[in-house]
Amino acid sequence: LLIYIRGIGKNFEITEELLSMESLKDTVTGKDMYTSVINSLIRSGLSLYKLASITTDGAPSLTGKHSGLVKLMNDKIKEDFPLHSALSFHCIIHQENLCKSSLKLKHVMDPVVRAVNSIRARGLNHRQFRSFLEDNEADFTDVLYHTNVRWLSMGKVLKRVWDLKAEIVMFFTMKEISCDFSKEMESDEWVCDFAFAVDIMQKLNELNTKLQGKGLFAHELYLEVKVFQSKLKLLAKQLNEQNIVHFPLLKTRAVTQALSDKYCSQLMALKEEFIRRFADFKAIEGQFDLLSSPFTCDIETATEELQMELIDLQADNSLKRMFESKTLVEFYASLYSEKFQNLKKFARKMFVLFASTYICEQTFSIMKVNKSKNRSLLTDSNLQSVLRISTTNLTPDFNKLVKDCSQMHHSH
Repeated sequence: LLIYIRGIGKNFEITEELLSMESLKDTVTGKDMYTSVINSLIRSGLSLYKLASITTDGAPSLTGKHSGLVKLMNDKIKEDFPLHSALSFHCIIHQENLCKSSLKLKHVMDPVVRAVNSIRARGLNHRQFRSFLEDNEADFTDVLYHTNVRWLSMGKVLKRVWDLKAEIVMFFTMKEISCDFSKEMESDEWVCDFAFAVDIMQKLNELNTKLQGKGLFAHELYLEVKVFQSKLKLLAKQLNEQNIVHFPLLKTRAVTQALSDKYCSQLMALKEEFIRRFADFKAIEGQFDLLSSPFTCDIETATEELQMELIDLQADNSLKRMFESKTLVEFYASLYSEKFQNLKKFARKMFVLFASTYICEQTFSIMKVNKSKNRSLLTDSNLQSVLRISTTNLTPDFNKLVKDCSQMHHSH
């Protein structure tokens, strides 16, 4: 269990670090996770009173209604600090990945994956396929074990297969291999579906790439998701009118009204799924808006403790100029503490929210590399040190470390 923590200080200095790596030995229930998290907080001297939010990848042991980690944490907070509560989020990237199944593209994916595996299974000396597989080796291993969250590679694979579809069919004919991919390629409707799948996956991959990275704030990520929802709305409306201008591959095919309607309803389903999955972010959308546009937000809808401060803020032109010239974090950091105490506290809470578990995912990849067969002797504490160093933003004070070492040396 990887526990990352993002903290923010009085002067808005933000840290993002691996708090601890807990080995879950026997069972992995919500209770086990809860115990691990609470213990690591106690060890680090962190109070639940200062916990702003918890972000998980949405696994049942983490988010279960009765005994998931989040529920147990919230119960504990309620018990110790009745006036305090922590927000909880489902990782934006996981949610976005899970949305894709609502597109119902399995009938396109399956023949493509089978074709790829069929090519891989035969030791090929065919130059084009050799390079085709080399480029994609990493992605294909993902596709073979393709879980709900490995869609990013799936998008790339679809595109490569689309680019080589004629060669693939020719290859299967030449080798006299009967493959459902070749049969499907004879159907105009299936080829249209394939083109639609590649186009929409490219768009989803662009979104996915924007959602990845360290140090991104929740309000920025949620904005990307909202922008994407607006694009889906436009695309669906255009498809309804048989306008496929934004689908580069699909528009090279003859798309009938019936197909156009089908794709329109697939996009509508995707948009609905987005709305459903991002409900936890939607719930604090008003707070995101206030954070990013404090000068234009509606004061009456703001929480009471911010209202007076917002009136002061909006009336001050020098602050407005400052807002335009600084980053959001710098702007809030430079507000006068006495006068804007509540606003600063609100901003700190917002900046500290994790919107995704990207940093954990990234660590698991580092972990896979480090815990490979040639390093299987790595103990948990060694592994934790490797992970901490590989994901940290802190720079060690080497001079001091060297000095300490040499002093120790002299004193022997």
